[in-house]
Amino acid sequence: MSQGACSSPLERNEFTYGSVLDAQVLVLNQTYEPLNVTTVRRALRLIERSKAEVLERNGAVVRSPSVAVEAPTVVRMLYRVKRPLPQLKLTRRAVFARDDHSCQYCGRSDVPLTIDHVIPRSRQGATSWGNVVASCIRCNNLKGDRLPREAGLRLRKVPRCPQYTPYISLPMFLSAQRAGKWREYLDPWMKCDL
Repeated sequence: MSQGACSSPLERNEFTYGSVLDAQVLVLNQTYEPLNVTTVRRALRLIERSKAEVLERNGAVVRSPSVAVEAPTVVRMLYRVKRPLPQLKLTRRAVFARDDHSCQYCGRSDVPLTIDHVIPRSRQGATSWGNVVASCIRCNNLKGDRLPREAGLRLRKVPRCPQYTPYISLPMFLSAQRAGKWREYLDPWMKCDL
């Protein structure tokens, strides 16, 4: 292709053939509740089988020998999917996402983080959403086996379990929400400020 030639839609959107089909698509229930994040490949199957409709497209084009289809970025199921509400798992990634990848004592986000128990385990502190926070190594070592006030530290915010619809992992939910990606579909399902 010459320098002046028009680029294909895939090149304009900076996708390669494999990544267009593997791009993320938000799947909403019939009630617009976030259900899942899947790939363009799976979303196109749902649309082709009349199980879902496209709400938004990402601008990339998926081509086959007989058809060219614009890739979806948000789809909605045409029937209600009944799922029990899963429990949010306490993981390092989820704690870091909840705490915005910053130390909850000094506020730094440009240093490696670890998990700190506000009430130390040596004092029967539980490993629970209300007792673990992201902490930089310096603050974690400074606090040691003491309570924050005994070490002269203060928490920036009270740790608590995030209240959101946990069909999508917390880190993915928060990163998509903060980036503005799918924001109008995710914001109504956020029950509290993290």
